[in-house]
Amino acid sequence: MIPEGLGLQSIQNIVSKLSETGFNAVRLTFAIEMVDDILDNGGDVTLSDTLTRALGQVNGTAVLGNILSYNPAFTANTTRLQVIDAIAAELAAQNIYLHYDNHVSKAMWCCSLSDGNSWFGDTYFDTTKWVRGFSYMATHGKANWPSFASMGLRNELRLPTTGASTIEPYTWSTWKTQMTAAASAIHSANPDVLIYFSGLDSDFNIEPAVGGSAIQDPAFSFNVADYEWSDKFVFEMHEYDEGLSNSCAVYEAVLDGFGADATTKTGSGANRAPLVISEWGYAQSDGSGAYNSAYATCLRDFMAERQFGWMLWVLGGSYYIREGIQNYDETYGLFDSNLTDYRGVNSSTAVKTLIASTYAAGRLFKLECTFRSPLARLRLSSLPSILVDFEPFEGVFGVLRKERGVRLVGDCCGGYQQG
Repeated sequence: MIPEGLGLQSIQNIVSKLSETGFNAVRLTFAIEMVDDILDNGGDVTLSDTLTRALGQVNGTAVLGNILSYNPAFTANTTRLQVIDAIAAELAAQNIYLHYDNHVSKAMWCCSLSDGNSWFGDTYFDTTKWVRGFSYMATHGKANWPSFASMGLRNELRLPTTGASTIEPYTWSTWKTQMTAAASAIHSANPDVLIYFSGLDSDFNIEPAVGGSAIQDPAFSFNVADYEWSDKFVFEMHEYDEGLSNSCAVYEAVLDGFGADATTKTGSGANRAPLVISEWGYAQSDGSGAYNSAYATCLRDFMAERQFGWMLWVLGGSYYIREGIQNYDETYGLFDSNLTDYRGVNSSTAVKTLIASTYAAGRLFKLECTFRSPLARLRLSSLPSILVDFEPFEGVFGVLRKERGVRLVGDCCGGYQQG
């Protein structure tokens, strides 16, 4: 639950790399377990204890030393949330938005069908604590994070295979009940932030929510306009290389069939709203050639044409530990394993080109607002929002555009409404 890369570079240097590349927001992920520790288990956990538990005494102590060397404002007793606060402060200092995304309930690598984090009521997915976690973090962010702009409700909801007796039905009706409850908790605590709604099937499918009904679930009826947070609502989808088609036209038609037409959807019951492709990516080394694949080129062109917001998986080139392997190399990382340079020259150029085309295209998402905080008043003017994921420095980068037929309303990031 400690952001990746802090033992390799300072927070200031990492954020500067993002800004220099062209990104203007960060998708920072978190586990509900952190809030549970704070509220139920005696308080937040220190850097020292967290690293020792995860990496062992010897390696944990070594990584702690590196983190403190690069970030001398921290101590061994700095807590996880204090680290997040420091990141949020630096993001604001460099005019970068913060998108806070709930990845899991129990902290671990995401995702599998059997990890206990898959679906409402799964082994670790206590929905009461989940909603409580949003209330707590939305309140904390409002008071402490000057550039706090949005929250994501859950990463990659999926069919669970754990067999837990508490698992709720894998239906869109369940999705509606739980997701709207979480959104209402966020909005009550912090009415300024946008709220991202993911779909089913690892967030590949949002079509029933976009259309407002589901053939396979006749009881499901969803109308965004019914809720007090309707002007803060954003759809999100994930899209990796599934080998769907080498034809861009066919590929785009498939994506539309799963809800990528959210920004243009018409008809009775349709929920036309902004859409962010909140995860996509590929191996970033030039040698892989992935940046030039049909998937990569078709999706980049599709997002630019539709003026979608987008987030690229992933920033960091390594993890403290992933699935039991320490110092795990992340081939999808935009930067190398030491966070010193881009993993691929041509690959990173393709990303920068997409950033430029996203900004340059018509009807950009134009935002001017003042973030209200006891700590600072920061004005971000006419800035298309680019998102970066940290797991918790897991990097996903993206650009938010103003979607067709949708306008920004309200203040302090306002929200969206149909129009």
